[in-house]
Amino acid sequence: MLSCCFYLWRNFSGSGDLIHRIRPLLDPRPMMKTTAAALTIVLLLAASEAFPLLLYANRRNICLVDIGQSPVNSTTIVTGLDDAAAVDFIYESGTIYWTDVSQEVVRRSWLNGSQVAESVVSHGLVSPDGLACDWIAHKLYWTDSETNRIEVSNLDGSFRKVLFWEDLDQPRAIVVDPLRGYVYWTDWGETAKIERAGMDGSTDTRRVLVSTEIAWPNGLAIDYEAERIYWTDGKLKYIHSCRLDGSDRRHIVHSSLQHPYAVTLFGDHLYWTDWQMRNIYSCNKSSGENRTAIVSNLYSPMDIHVFDSARQPHGDNPCSANNGGCSHLCLISPKSPFYRCACPTGIKQLPDNKTCASGASEILLLARRTDLRWISLDTPDFTDIIIPLESIQHAIALDYDPVDGLVYWTDDEARSIRRTYLNASMEEVVVQGSISNPDGIAVDWIARNLYWTDSGTDRIGVSRLNSSGFIQSLGNQNLV
Repeated sequence: MLSCCFYLWRNFSGSGDLIHRIRPLLDPRPMMKTTAAALTIVLLLAASEAFPLLLYANRRNICLVDIGQSPVNSTTIVTGLDDAAAVDFIYESGTIYWTDVSQEVVRRSWLNGSQVAESVVSHGLVSPDGLACDWIAHKLYWTDSETNRIEVSNLDGSFRKVLFWEDLDQPRAIVVDPLRGYVYWTDWGETAKIERAGMDGSTDTRRVLVSTEIAWPNGLAIDYEAERIYWTDGKLKYIHSCRLDGSDRRHIVHSSLQHPYAVTLFGDHLYWTDWQMRNIYSCNKSSGENRTAIVSNLYSPMDIHVFDSARQPHGDNPCSANNGGCSHLCLISPKSPFYRCACPTGIKQLPDNKTCASGASEILLLARRTDLRWISLDTPDFTDIIIPLESIQHAIALDYDPVDGLVYWTDDEARSIRRTYLNASMEEVVVQGSISNPDGIAVDWIARNLYWTDSGTDRIGVSRLNSSGFIQSLGNQNLV
């Protein structure tokens, strides 16, 4: 049976190679931009392939490899990265998502080249080791092994929410099953385990599936048809499998691997990366037989996925009608009505269980040398949220004006006092030029004045909150 597919053609220095089919034809309109590599898309009719495309990260690049070609044909689709670790995709839109651990970001790009790569989550990450795309409700899930959190957001990074923050110690791989409403993750901390919970973050659905004979669970994959999960263990050097509820554990490849990392599957085959051997391997997913190195001599292979529509089967989206009636996040749930409304981190949900409050009513503000943070006291996770500012050089002190909702802070190196909203939608200089080393700061929200100390001039200054400059000094007597 013939199927309509996209192919990539790269022309490097005058020599061309037919590289890859990319995805079923979803939109016949032209979508490519010309690049330095002369990347174009050619529409072809081609027979269905028995071999999948493999999408993998190797820290420096994101690559696609067609193992059906002989020799195996590979192309780099995103290059110039620092430390790309996790990768996933939305097949329908041809969007690739990845984490960069060194840059502490989640980014995305498009296979058709219609848009440049962009950051999706760029603040508040430390070590984002795992990433998973919900292709049905269009959400992004990730783990952070340093903050010990599992978070979710829209695909563009908006309405970010901490789902789980307790009883986590080095969470790593994460996969989602939006057909059934569950998210699965590995944890290679002091008490290694594999867990699952509802994709809506409901704590009553959280359950440990595997806690014995496990040490460094690195990779994780779901077989949606057979209703099983597969995982790798880098220390015990195996690949095991069990049912989605943790029962019927089976040894697929046991104690004969070097350092297996990520794993994926397609048809009857498993595919995994090995850190030590720097290869991509395959074997029969049931017996572990016919083990073969299909791609060799890679630079630090990390996460891997089969890039195929079969890995993202169609299903009903319970959030499709008016976002489920939710004001912000609509998350798939394993329990009827199979979705639940949720609010961004730090924001309470109103009694109707659909609408989020306009903001946090009680917050704690923190000044660090290079950033400002706030913690909502309205929600139990107490997550510190970075105010995304780029101008901070050396923040010393801060205060808050509850009337206008503005945060004021002193910057010792910039020799200025600035202010912004919690969402950083505006930033402006309040006092500069007349101060030397501003340290302490206090907002008089009733009389609408701003006070600060200056250790460079040994003065205490005051200004009107609505003024753009220094008003007067309260003197420097007995301040040394």
